[in-house]
Amino acid sequence: MTSSFLFNITTVAYFVAMVVFIVYLTSRNQTIGFGATLACWAGFVANTGAIGMRWYEAYAMGFEQAPLSNLYESVVFFAWSILLIYLAFDLKYRYRAVGAFVIPFAFGGMLWAQWRLDATIQPLVPALQSNWLTYHVITCFIGYAAFAMACGVSIMYLIKVGKEEKSAEGSPAGGLLGMFPSAKVLDDLNYKAIMVGFPMLTLGIITGAAWANYAWGTYWSWDPKETWSLIVWFIYAAFLHARFTRGWVGRRAAWLSIFGFAATIFCYLGVNLVLSGLHSYGS
Repeated sequence: MTSSFLFNITTVAYFVAMVVFIVYLTSRNQTIGFGATLACWAGFVANTGAIGMRWYEAYAMGFEQAPLSNLYESVVFFAWSILLIYLAFDLKYRYRAVGAFVIPFAFGGMLWAQWRLDATIQPLVPALQSNWLTYHVITCFIGYAAFAMACGVSIMYLIKVGKEEKSAEGSPAGGLLGMFPSAKVLDDLNYKAIMVGFPMLTLGIITGAAWANYAWGTYWSWDPKETWSLIVWFIYAAFLHARFTRGWVGRRAAWLSIFGFAATIFCYLGVNLVLSGLHSYGS
């Protein structure tokens, strides 16, 4: 059994989970919702096993490095992180309808990685061979995954309140929304997800600075990736500040959460693939 085979199983499981969650929303059948959650767990276990197997494969080739060193490995770890955050929230709150809006992020990442990215295991350059790499990537991507969760529930919130307003004006409300948590719950989930993601992103920036000092002899160089990481940090800091001091909830909080995740994706992919800098992936 190889990591590639397990990653293929992961992709299929996430696709099944996504489809079954959509069926769950339309059918209102709790058994179907439970089945979707089981598919999530199956994909998460396969994803975990695949990352572990790839780590073993790298060591067998003589590369003593965690499988977090290139775009392919970062994308599949991002998908794993999204499932980690989603399943943690699901265990605590049991709002399974959220899966229909969060799991597509994980499935899309896995599909892109499996179909379009180079899965070759390659050694890191000596300057980057440090445990700081592992700490930096793990903290950043768990933060990114929490922001993906916040984005998903924010989209649900905007759909929910938009439909409720139309219903109040006389338009019939769709039965699909009956499976959504209340707008208040969705707003609270958005806040709680960001409260998980923000400290993780902060740790990611700190460990990144330590890694940069180890690799390049400076903690901060205003590289495009560093600059955009700081921009993302300020967006979510503004979200929390506005919520604590001005009571920002509802639509404004939801839109800011979605905007923050868009900035996060640009920081992760746009900077690496479009802009040049110390963090750019090789051609």
